Amino acid sequence: MNVFIQTFGGTGDEIRSFFTPGRINIIGEHIDYNGGYVLPCSLKMGTHALIRKRGDDTARFASTNFDLQAEIPLDDVAFDPAHDWANYPKGIVRLMQDDGHTIGGFDILFSGDIPNAAGLSSSASIELVTATALNDVFSLGYEPIELVKLSQRAENQFCGVNCGIMDQFAVGMGKDGHAIYLHCDTLDYKHVPLNLGGYTIVVMNTNKRRQLNESKYNERRSECEQALAFLLRAKSASTSCQFDTKLTDLTPEAFAELSHLIPDETLRRRARHVIQENERVKQAVAALESGDMETLGELLNQSHASLRDDYEVTGLELDTLVSEAQKNPVCIGARMTGAGFGGCAIALMKKDAVDGFAEGVIAGYEKVVGYAPSLY
Repeated sequence: MNVFIQTFGGTGDEIRSFFTPGRINIIGEHIDYNGGYVLPCSLKMGTHALIRKRGDDTARFASTNFDLQAEIPLDDVAFDPAHDWANYPKGIVRLMQDDGHTIGGFDILFSGDIPNAAGLSSSASIELVTATALNDVFSLGYEPIELVKLSQRAENQFCGVNCGIMDQFAVGMGKDGHAIYLHCDTLDYKHVPLNLGGYTIVVMNTNKRRQLNESKYNERRSECEQALAFLLRAKSASTSCQFDTKLTDLTPEAFAELSHLIPDETLRRRARHVIQENERVKQAVAALESGDMETLGELLNQSHASLRDDYEVTGLELDTLVSEAQKNPVCIGARMTGAGFGGCAIALMKKDAVDGFAEGVIAGYEKVVGYAPSLY
């Protein structure tokens, strides 16, 4: 509250407070924009926002995490590279305006404990906290799922990242102690209890920054679309090529029979990851529900190998971090989480051995990479 007043002036009257979490994806990477299954869960860490109406048509954005502040007229909300992180909440404003809503002037201060550019959905978290705050303060009438969809559209259309809906859905629809088994095409979902028994999930941050709109994320999406196009052309020409409209409609067995229809080896490997990863999500849910942690751990290992070899979105830092985790006998599975190209990995490990595990991983990673990771 004091920082808000120091930043924007005035008193504490009429300041409202909101919070949304970050997320990890347990398994199902690069599946959401391919319309398949994912298994994310929201985190305790996230983004707080304090907001207060103004008496004019100006919006001011500030953060305790960054020096940059932005002030914009609400009749001209446009993407501006100089505004950096503030483009995410600006995108929410613009999409709400495009939906026909009138947004009055406001001051908003963000404060988050999600490591920046770590792949834990700090962007989705700031989008959802902005959307939730504006929806409430200006009585716009959006339902929670509509705020989720709007936030995805803001990232796609305003910020230029062709992400799927998983991040925003996990942030907006999370439940304490549960993961979300989500079908990204239909948005059918169920909350799956995270009963890990004697195990826990450790989040491991490479401390290598990544920015999706500057990475190969959009390229991977395009490659999946190209692979699908080859299969759809074969489908239209032959009654023996049977599947619906997405890569994730195919089982691994069906893809093995049809993969020769994709003439490019790189595109074939991209499609193979998507199809096999989609199947791993289903198996992971079954393992969670039956309490089979060993199988869940092995699925995490398989996922990372596929993301490294077929999808090629890991790199030295993530591969080193996962390798250091996997070689420790208290860890039964590890993989990168998020889009890759830096960011975070997760490890499924014995709950009573976290301290020793952390020391070993940090030392091994620092020896190879030259600086330390962070573990949560």
